[in-house]
Amino acid sequence: MKTGIANLPLHYGKTPPWLFQQMVRLAREIMIFMVSEFGVDDFLRRLSHPFWFQSLACVLGFDWHSSGTTTTTCGALKEAVKGLEKDLDLFICGGKGAASRRTPEEISKKAPHDKQSSLIYASKMSAKVDNNALQDGYQLYQHNFFFTSKGKWVVIQQGMNLSGRMARRYHWLSDKVASFVEEPQSAICGEKKLKPLNLVAKKSKQTREIITSLAKDKPENNLKKLKKIVYSLNLPKRHQILVSDLKREYLSRIFLTTYIKQPSNFEEVLMIEGLGSKTLRALTLIAELIYGAKPSYEDPVRYAFTHGGKDGIPYPLDLQTYQTSINLLTQAVRKIKFSPCQKDKILKRLSAFNYR
Repeated sequence: MKTGIANLPLHYGKTPPWLFQQMVRLAREIMIFMVSEFGVDDFLRRLSHPFWFQSLACVLGFDWHSSGTTTTTCGALKEAVKGLEKDLDLFICGGKGAASRRTPEEISKKAPHDKQSSLIYASKMSAKVDNNALQDGYQLYQHNFFFTSKGKWVVIQQGMNLSGRMARRYHWLSDKVASFVEEPQSAICGEKKLKPLNLVAKKSKQTREIITSLAKDKPENNLKKLKKIVYSLNLPKRHQILVSDLKREYLSRIFLTTYIKQPSNFEEVLMIEGLGSKTLRALTLIAELIYGAKPSYEDPVRYAFTHGGKDGIPYPLDLQTYQTSINLLTQAVRKIKFSPCQKDKILKRLSAFNYR
């Protein structure tokens, strides 16, 4: 189940080493307390909620709304859990940039042998969906994978939109996953400003089926259909695809690969190596303009998520959930063995986001 999306302004710069070390120290204590008090499954569930994760970032001392909130907080959690993985039954893989691409390798080293393949698949598929099947203008550059020895997992990953100078965070939770490719979202927060191609919407079911069928067709047949579309029809602006984007040689190689693979469903199509967003766009064009299958072009946002300035008070609409997060974190901080001065500073930071 995909649990949410958060939109954040894209900020540059690095976290001061002294602050990061403090974040690691506090993150370690919060994790120990919460796992011992509520269990690791509950901690994963809370991490998967974008409001709770944002609250945690505030408690750890990072910006409320910058894009670095995601990468730095995940980095602090990954550093904090080192040496405690088996005790907490919590393992954290991935990171930003090159570290994100090492996630499968890290999972294979940390996960029980009988869970490795399913966990690696979940990591790869969640990235494929958010990067290719949901084409919302954000390119993934950060991917963190949290899991337990029993196979429960959470994904927190972030994409970047350079032109709009914004970042978008995606949260995934393993519980109750019925399908990776149809309505995986349960609560998504962000601003409704985009008109993305959403191939994992329920409305796109016919498109997914036709794309799967097209993927099994001979390459020359698909190229003929695409040529007919490009040169005979006026493409709607919403497709956001240029004729120059449709490289015949590239598409020919990918179509040959899909023909050889003969995928049985859209999920298998997504996992074909080398098949990216442009190929999916091309197949979507054929599905819509020749076969009449209209996919969804709606941003899968369920409710708004707005905030004040860097030091302002956030204003999420789900106030009850947000207040619950604050109360829980306040309880955790009060039980942590810090000096009175340190504890007082953290509690004051929390109280700034209190609605009661």
